[in-house]
Amino acid sequence: MIRYIALLRGINVGGHTVKMERLRELFTELGLRNVRSYINSGNIFFDTDRTDRQSIQKDIGQHLYKALGYEVHTFLRTPPEIETILSQDPFQNIPLTADKRFAVIFTNEPLDTQAALPQQSSKADMDLVARNPYEAFVVWHIVNGRPPSGRFAKGIIPPDNTTHFWHTLAKILAAANA
Repeated sequence: MIRYIALLRGINVGGHTVKMERLRELFTELGLRNVRSYINSGNIFFDTDRTDRQSIQKDIGQHLYKALGYEVHTFLRTPPEIETILSQDPFQNIPLTADKRFAVIFTNEPLDTQAALPQQSSKADMDLVARNPYEAFVVWHIVNGRPPSGRFAKGIIPPDNTTHFWHTLAKILAAANA
């Protein structure tokens, strides 16, 4: 049995509202077991004996689209993978201030691990400071109380992604392991 953490993009934002109870039902309908949710942003934990991650993601995406009527991007990670991400802590030498947020951008497509770091966004409101093959570690700069609106150069981060704040990942992991 494998436990997955489904990080969903497009749940309870932009007018796309779904109750967590309904979301858990949708995952259960796919035959996934021990389905639980964490906060209303679409973090779902489940167990399965299926091993083909891409197939699971595809099935979830298709099922959610059919049930909800809009695309929900799905990014699966296991608790040990999240533990590894947290243990790397590329932000440890960057001072956290009121105008900074540390974030991880999750992708399903591999990142270009050869591009020079750090990379800065088009509006200098984000810095890509580290990366794994499927995760980018980014410092957000809050300007006038607003989150970043810049973009990285084409090819740096795939457009199909979801962002989670660093401090939230530890809470998601703890909830997944509970």
